[in-house]
Amino acid sequence: MLPKVELHLHLEGAAPPAFVRGLAAEKKMDISGIFDERGYYKYKDFWDFLKVYEAATATLQTPEDYRRLTRAVLEESAASGVIYSETFLSPDFCGGRDVGAWREYLHAIREAAEEAERQDGITLRGIVTPIRHFGPEKARETAICAAETAGDWIVGFGLAGDEKIGKPKDFAWSFDAAREAGLRLTCHAGEWGGPESVRDAIRDLEVERIGHGVRAIEDLALVDEIAERGVVLEVCPGSNVALGLYPSFRAHPVHKLRERGVTVTVSTDDPPFFHTTMEREYAELAGAFDWDDGVFQGIAMTSARAAFADAGTREKILKRLEKAYA
Repeated sequence: MLPKVELHLHLEGAAPPAFVRGLAAEKKMDISGIFDERGYYKYKDFWDFLKVYEAATATLQTPEDYRRLTRAVLEESAASGVIYSETFLSPDFCGGRDVGAWREYLHAIREAAEEAERQDGITLRGIVTPIRHFGPEKARETAICAAETAGDWIVGFGLAGDEKIGKPKDFAWSFDAAREAGLRLTCHAGEWGGPESVRDAIRDLEVERIGHGVRAIEDLALVDEIAERGVVLEVCPGSNVALGLYPSFRAHPVHKLRERGVTVTVSTDDPPFFHTTMEREYAELAGAFDWDDGVFQGIAMTSARAAFADAGTREKILKRLEKAYA
């Protein structure tokens, strides 16, 4: 139960199955097909996971739904020791990329986050994220939503979805717009797209963080470049194992990447889909690689320094970590 910092969390993907079933019942929606007999999310592979994810998200139809979701997600994160989290938010799901509607959803999410900070001691910030397989034109609309609400709470811009659809450079306009608005940049790559997708994201989008990025290990020259540039990898081991990218935590390359000088952080991605929590991630990594408390404390401090939050918030989180570890 060390205090933890999480930088890679999809808000809708963190929705507990019971919460989604409750919303579906309220709205008289039949989404029973996305659950197994135990009530967990059910999918065959990554691409089926995307379909189930979007089906679950379809129950979230109002700002109030997102307010309740945010509160439920942060309660579970705090119970796992998370004191600071950054979550991916998609105006595609929050108001159909209309700036006015997006502001209403964002207000509800922030309201829940502020309540969680007061009651549970967890701080949340948002990263606006287009959905890659929805295409570059819709990503431009999402980037406008991001630019219009950039500030002390919306702190970053990213790209999620199916890595095999299009190239990072197709989204360059959106990333340029986000950069001009003062947002910091990340991009999902190196999960299903292979090491070249990481190189493309760094070169064509000039991001400072990569979501996942683990398949860079297949190209050691790229690994060394990542280390030299100081690009941070938002590693989600439990997600990669659950989706079959690697057969076990022990086979996961996070330890090798770290040994080669890459800055790695640890996150859950979509925790209920992958039957994980930040506490479980730490426990599994400790068992696989004999990492001790010192390693995890270092990862938490590194994660806080890599956070997109403003300097004051970052310093506050670092002081909380230092006090806890002292």
